[in-house]
Amino acid sequence: MTGTHKAPLEDVTVSSLTLRGFTRNGLWATGTDRLRVQGVTAEKNGRWGIAEQRSVRSVLSHNVLEANGDAGLFVSNTAGAEEDARDARMTVIRHNRMAGNRVGVTVRRLRNLTVSHNEAAGNCVAVFVVGDGSGPAADGLRVPHNHLYANNKHCAATPRLPFLQGTGIVLTGAEDTLVAHNRVESNRGTSPLSGGVVIRTGFVGAAHKRNAVRDNLVTGNGPADLADRDTATPHTFAGNTCTLSEPAGLC
Repeated sequence: MTGTHKAPLEDVTVSSLTLRGFTRNGLWATGTDRLRVQGVTAEKNGRWGIAEQRSVRSVLSHNVLEANGDAGLFVSNTAGAEEDARDARMTVIRHNRMAGNRVGVTVRRLRNLTVSHNEAAGNCVAVFVVGDGSGPAADGLRVPHNHLYANNKHCAATPRLPFLQGTGIVLTGAEDTLVAHNRVESNRGTSPLSGGVVIRTGFVGAAHKRNAVRDNLVTGNGPADLADRDTATPHTFAGNTCTLSEPAGLC
């Protein structure tokens, strides 16, 4: 599906469809407004299961994403160039099930988007929020009410990222992002990104600001349930139920 900035593809619904075994992506959309993808199974595709860029007001719901080569769900400002974060205008990713992918959900350089009520298990990373832009930054993002457990698959390093394993939620280079009311359990690994909820300095040095992690149940993760590995700005951790944190005192 292809639209443009001046003439977006509007009000398209894709539902009750299985997308399996494509060399690159199961479903690809660019330049859409109010796209709805629901009840779709995307599995064993070479790159992304369901992916979109330069799109606004999307609803991606009640889909099954399994064993895709990269992210089960990938939403981005643009996949093919470097540019600042875009306003997704309240795009919603909800009630999806993701298993056996490299990443369950990747949100790359977007603002005003919610990832809620999803289930992810058996991926290398469940939810990956990537900022790493200049201005405007990736902000206004919400990650509430997800169940993310045992995402302990091992994925090899790439030129851009270290190897991945055992991560529930990771934020890199994001601002004003809320992570709340999630169950994050038994995600364990030895990657620099491993842990239950991890905030890490952006891979291109982008600063984090004003991220809040609160009221989550985060247990059995390793090396830590909560990890603030950002070297620049402190973030808010409050009301979480957890055992181990990095540094100590976040639980």
